[in-house]
Amino acid sequence: MNKITRPNLIVLIFSILIGIFMAGQFKLSIPNLAPVTLKSIEVTKNELNALYKEIEDLKLMIADKNEQIKMLESIADGDEDIRDILQAELIKNKAIAGFQKVKGSGIIIKMQDNMMEGAFGEEYDLDLIHDVDVLMIINDLRAAGAEAISINNQRVLSTSEIKCGGPIIRINGRSVGSPFYIKAIGDPKLLSAAINAPNTYGYALKTIDQIVIETTVEDNIVIPAYNGDFDFKYAKPVKEGD
Repeated sequence: MNKITRPNLIVLIFSILIGIFMAGQFKLSIPNLAPVTLKSIEVTKNELNALYKEIEDLKLMIADKNEQIKMLESIADGDEDIRDILQAELIKNKAIAGFQKVKGSGIIIKMQDNMMEGAFGEEYDLDLIHDVDVLMIINDLRAAGAEAISINNQRVLSTSEIKCGGPIIRINGRSVGSPFYIKAIGDPKLLSAAINAPNTYGYALKTIDQIVIETTVEDNIVIPAYNGDFDFKYAKPVKEGD
């Protein structure tokens, strides 16, 4: 057997150390990949949708700012009367806020208590329309893109209160009773589907609680302006630059 000389021994040890070092580096370079699951795919999809929505909102904001720039440039050039422009802007903002009467195509919903004998569940409370029922219908209409909504000719704003008051419902501080007529301006097909499609709240009210819900499509629905008093007590407008 040949004896290992000292120089060969040094080379051998050095080679072993290099091998151990390289193996460690190779192990560190392997990425730690998380397993792909349906939940992770859904989370990623939701994040992408949120980003797309944010991009669309920014595009709308940019378009609005560009319109304002054009308006100011037109005023500077003397092509437009500033009073006419400010009046048009005021009308537009009042319509968005709900302080302007509006008209357009949409649907009219009639909601009425179930007055049939031997109603489902034999509980009279289930046969009545409650504030939560109206609120759910309003939320479904908003989700379907309703641009203006009223209940028994009371304009519904984001600040409108809808609450039970015995056999009646109070809206904007006013008492209204059944039947409730909800008018909504928007895409008639989407609005109608939000009430009548299976798995919607309106569909459940009709088929389970037997609440009377009838929808009709109209081409020229008129929704009144909000006629109540509204004043911010705590919120203050933020000026640009603050």
